[in-house]
Amino acid sequence: MAQIDRDSVRCYTVAVRGVIGMPFDGMVLAAVKNELAAALTGLRIEKIHQPAREEVHLVLGRPGVRYRLLLSADPGMARVHLTGRPAPNPPSPPVFCMVMRKHLEGGRISSFSQPGYDRTLTITVDARDELGRPSTRQIICEIMGRHSNIILYDPGSGTVLDGIKRYSHAVSRHREVLPGRPYVPAPAQGKINPLSLSEEEFFRLMMGNSLNNRVSDLVQKHFDGLSPLLAREIVWRAGLEPDTPLEVLGEYDLASVYRALKDLYSRAEKGEFRPTLVFDGGVPRDFAAFELNHLEGLRQAPGGMNETLDAYFTHRVLAGKMEGLRQSILSLVKKETARLEKKLSAQTADLESASGAEEYRLYGELVKANIHRLKKGDTEVWLENFFAEGCPPVKINLDSRLSPAENAQEFFRRYGKAKKILENAAIHAEATRSDLEYLAGVENSAELASTLEELDQIRAELADQGFLKPSGPGPAGQRNQDPPRPAVFVSSDGMIILAGRNNRQNDYLTMKVARPDDIWLHAREIPGSHVVIRTGGKKAVPPSTLEEAASLAALFSRARHSSKVPVDYTLRRHVIKPRGSKPGFVVYTDFKTIVTGPDPSLPERLSQREGAGNEGD
Repeated sequence: MAQIDRDSVRCYTVAVRGVIGMPFDGMVLAAVKNELAAALTGLRIEKIHQPAREEVHLVLGRPGVRYRLLLSADPGMARVHLTGRPAPNPPSPPVFCMVMRKHLEGGRISSFSQPGYDRTLTITVDARDELGRPSTRQIICEIMGRHSNIILYDPGSGTVLDGIKRYSHAVSRHREVLPGRPYVPAPAQGKINPLSLSEEEFFRLMMGNSLNNRVSDLVQKHFDGLSPLLAREIVWRAGLEPDTPLEVLGEYDLASVYRALKDLYSRAEKGEFRPTLVFDGGVPRDFAAFELNHLEGLRQAPGGMNETLDAYFTHRVLAGKMEGLRQSILSLVKKETARLEKKLSAQTADLESASGAEEYRLYGELVKANIHRLKKGDTEVWLENFFAEGCPPVKINLDSRLSPAENAQEFFRRYGKAKKILENAAIHAEATRSDLEYLAGVENSAELASTLEELDQIRAELADQGFLKPSGPGPAGQRNQDPPRPAVFVSSDGMIILAGRNNRQNDYLTMKVARPDDIWLHAREIPGSHVVIRTGGKKAVPPSTLEEAASLAALFSRARHSSKVPVDYTLRRHVIKPRGSKPGFVVYTDFKTIVTGPDPSLPERLSQREGAGNEGD
């Protein structure tokens, strides 16, 4: 079975990679059907769960054997396959789940059928009705993109018992899917099995299209069960480039396409499928019921069709959850950053308004020193400023209702008030700047996160810092007892380099893992990762290792898109975390600076070296 490592979901491959026209085609379903028929026929349906709005799991078994069959009508990931990964169930089962349980639990699978190579799979179940009488029920799985559905059908009455998606003629003129209504199959696509065509008929069919069309598009358009991906493979097997237009084909080329088509369908009729999962790096990109030889330069892993689908969609679901959580964090950071910037603007205005504090003190001193020259009722006065060189005259506006002594006291009162505002505003503005710097670091960490665990850590940290409500009891440190796992690399000189990917990892790496003589690196005055070179007590680190560690620090910082980034480095013993400081914040001394360029290919190169891959301890 092809296995997917959660850590293969890298920060630079966040988007779900290369799903070409939804490769779950009729050929894939035929391969699934054959495997399900061999494994599940005669098995009893023990439990039924509906973990998601458009997904159902059937737990089937006999003594010593148990399987979990996943049925999904999700528009983007509709599918049918066995899975080894259970999903959490809602507190109360949805209506469709309860109907399925009522009619199917305790029944036995009797057959699987598929009309041609259509993307419709019918699962027939021998069950019993409410009175204990034998009855037959069918689960009809329609894998048709946004029109996908899972329908529970009573073949005896010809009516729908329920559908995971219900709709009436107001939604579809072709049919209704409602309890008690007759079941009407989805509209036929009118595609052909090439085994029923002679070579001459194939020629006429193809040449009846515009010559500007690509051959692969025409193959996919006219023949049953093919995704665009598999259609391109057929054209490749005919000795042509997948994007070849019809106008350049001669009779020999068309005959080659015909033979490639018949060969693939002949193998399918015999059940000679070769399920294949295609990887781009460590990320599953495509799958098919046959080898995909036209995808050159990509690793292909053969296996069972159900295992292939389980591995592929497990990755897609995980990547989708990661991207959802990542965007949720980034959205929160953006919102909080805007709020804090507005707050800082107001605090800056307070600082500016209170900037005249010293002027009030000066006026008070000058009025106090010249009381004998002033009288009540004066509105202004020019006095020599003996605090300044040359004693320049200063114009002071007075309150005519106050005596000279009272005017002096009023200036001192304004001075005290402005000074207090100034001090408080400065403290609050510094705290706001600290929060903004912290959120910039969180944003960088969220963009770099390569696992769901890292994103969960970031979200928990934001809750602990008061930026969102906690998702569970206690602080994050109590909710997650597992120690952080910084990324591990091996330099070209064979030295271990560790890098934190979020604040929790940074604190753990710097304050718990790194030893006093290790080299500590960080992008200068830029939010980013703490990077540590394990020196093992050696006094000198090779320049190449220092350069690689600095490049990692630059790459894992907010300046990773810059061509040159200044990176500070010092001994770990010179790094201090102030008491009460925010996660990831440290101060350091006795440092030097190296200017380097971030290298996006460096993590993969250093991760593949012998010794990398285990987390720091």
